[in-house]
Amino acid sequence: MSRMVPQGIVKRRTGIPGFDLISEGGLPAARATLIAGTAGSAKTIFAAQFLVSGIVNDDEAGVFVSFEDRVEDIRANMLSFGWDIAAWEKRKKWVFVDAAPDPEEPTAVVGGFDLSALLARIERAVKQSGATRVSLDSLNALFVQFAEHPLLRAELFRITTTLKRLGVTVLFTAERLDDYGEVTRHGVEEFVADNVVILRNLLQNERRRRTIEILKLRGASHERGEYPFTITSRDGIVVIPLSGIELTQSSSTKRVTSGIKRLDEMCGGGFFRDSITLVSGATGTGKTLLVTQFMAGGFKAGERCVLFAFEESKDQLFRNAAAWGYDFATMETDGRLLVVNRYPHAMAMEDHLVQMQQVIADFKPNRVAVDSLSALERVSSIRSFREFVIALTSYLKKHEMVGLFTSTTPNLLGGGSVTEKHISTLTDSIILLRYVEAYGDMLRSINVLKMRGSVHDGSLRQYSIDGRGMHIGEPFRHVQGILSGEPHLDDDGSRDDV
Repeated sequence: MSRMVPQGIVKRRTGIPGFDLISEGGLPAARATLIAGTAGSAKTIFAAQFLVSGIVNDDEAGVFVSFEDRVEDIRANMLSFGWDIAAWEKRKKWVFVDAAPDPEEPTAVVGGFDLSALLARIERAVKQSGATRVSLDSLNALFVQFAEHPLLRAELFRITTTLKRLGVTVLFTAERLDDYGEVTRHGVEEFVADNVVILRNLLQNERRRRTIEILKLRGASHERGEYPFTITSRDGIVVIPLSGIELTQSSSTKRVTSGIKRLDEMCGGGFFRDSITLVSGATGTGKTLLVTQFMAGGFKAGERCVLFAFEESKDQLFRNAAAWGYDFATMETDGRLLVVNRYPHAMAMEDHLVQMQQVIADFKPNRVAVDSLSALERVSSIRSFREFVIALTSYLKKHEMVGLFTSTTPNLLGGGSVTEKHISTLTDSIILLRYVEAYGDMLRSINVLKMRGSVHDGSLRQYSIDGRGMHIGEPFRHVQGILSGEPHLDDDGSRDDV
């Protein structure tokens, strides 16, 4: 579904990944936007990134007005994102207006005041540089200096009005006391702005989670609700626009091997090139082995493969692969296998997602495996976990990559849901690995529970694991209740039939 921008509303893209999607094009041009947030919510980064995008993407100059931070500190801080402000200043593309008070000379205001001098400095900077964007960070410093808030509101309105008449798109930041309280600390700034964007820095389950919400874009459409975002040294702010994801991916009929010939036959000829398969099973059923053979099958077919491992170290994975007869070290040396190990608790789900997308974008694999989702599931909320899976599956399908995810079931013999948080509907195919207890022996069964768009073998087949990997045999006969976790022989069954 295409998004329509109301006629007459021109928007300037912010260059913030994901934000221009939820704002449906960026921020309205020649208007004032308030960026409000609590401490640590990335207000200053947003204000700077808006100017960076204008310079890098549109060759537009920008003016940064600082009311709190020293100019030297801003240059140093933003250099960590690769933004060389000093170089842009030499090219007259970035102009600072330093309005921060001198700490050695406290400001004393007696009687009436106005910001005419400040406005004149900003106007001069805009005209001399030809700037089309201005960021003011942060207005809270003015409220600390000047007690007459009604008069300050009038002065702020005069500044924004003057800049808008010059055709400048204005962005200013302000602090709020609570993530879900009043829009700003002083309740003034939002009435000066045409648009309001709220940044939140929430503490959930002993971990910080940042979200962004467009409260209003006057006269322009935008997506509603909160969206998670993170901050990376590579891209600055990155918004994850889950509800903005559109089901427009193409569907391929091309098949790729799972790495196991009999499993390919069960799936009707292999996995679809742009499909996502979930492998669900109890501990020890061979999920990681299936991933190993999936990677090896891709290497044998001349494909590039990425494995994200959240439960085992790289050395352990390589040792286990060697025990099954697969040389991961050679595959890695050849440049067609990349193994990325991450500790699930190391970062928030949004950070895991963005880093994984960056790895995929750089390596450009044909197939991707995640082992396992359960490790991430245990350290996240239901909402953030589902958001992660939705975003990752959408990203892989958009780039026509085949994905294989593993998930550990809580019950040894099966039963219950495929996953605790019901992500089975988000995948194209589901493979169940189950234990079967029979006459004192612990056997294993494999079943292709679901495969969208393809005829597949739905039988429950016995499989074994040895030094050469997984071997799938014939279907179980005269056995019932395997998937429910209560296997038993039917009336005609015998030990030889199992």
